[in-house]
Amino acid sequence: MSNTPPLLHRQPIPAEINRWNWGAFLLNWIWGIGNQTYVALLTLIPVVGLIMIFVLGAKGSAWAWRNGRWDSIEHFKRVQRRWAIAGVAVWLGALLLGGGIFFGVFQILKHSEAYQMAVAKLEASPVAKSMLGSPIATGTPFGQVSINGASGRAALNFSATGPKAAGVVFVEAVKRDGVWSITHLALKLNDSGKVIELIGGAKGDST
Repeated sequence: MSNTPPLLHRQPIPAEINRWNWGAFLLNWIWGIGNQTYVALLTLIPVVGLIMIFVLGAKGSAWAWRNGRWDSIEHFKRVQRRWAIAGVAVWLGALLLGGGIFFGVFQILKHSEAYQMAVAKLEASPVAKSMLGSPIATGTPFGQVSINGASGRAALNFSATGPKAAGVVFVEAVKRDGVWSITHLALKLNDSGKVIELIGGAKGDST
């Protein structure tokens, strides 16, 4: 059987299909292999690939029409619609998975002993209360916590806001023999940029 595309595909590109192709844009090289449009493999090349994604969205329908074997315009539109739906499904799934992992990491940090201990130390600090006011509200922590059995280390930062001012708290902690302790706790004020050492340094302001 000949692989030569039928004469239908050698005619000018029908205006009704010569439009943005979401399947090509969202699935790029995967769509390219499925539609015999191998120029889509250029999306795998750094930098060039970023540009090629948009080129595929704009030119993909025309290329797929010329490269594939289609029974009719409706057949072509039906197949490309399925590619678009698949692309949306894949990206939504990836976003949900990534968001779940992202949220899970934040929850782990927020419920870590290092973070809870740092918040308690901050709220109990007369220096912090004098600068921020009371009560002090703290935000979601960023950073990392690593634990290896009875030992571990943590380096976190989180926002702290009070009636008087707001700032960012930086904390370092270690876990030895199963017990966490704060080795460094500092408050950087947003307005002045001054850093107030609360634990692990000379108390007072520094720049």
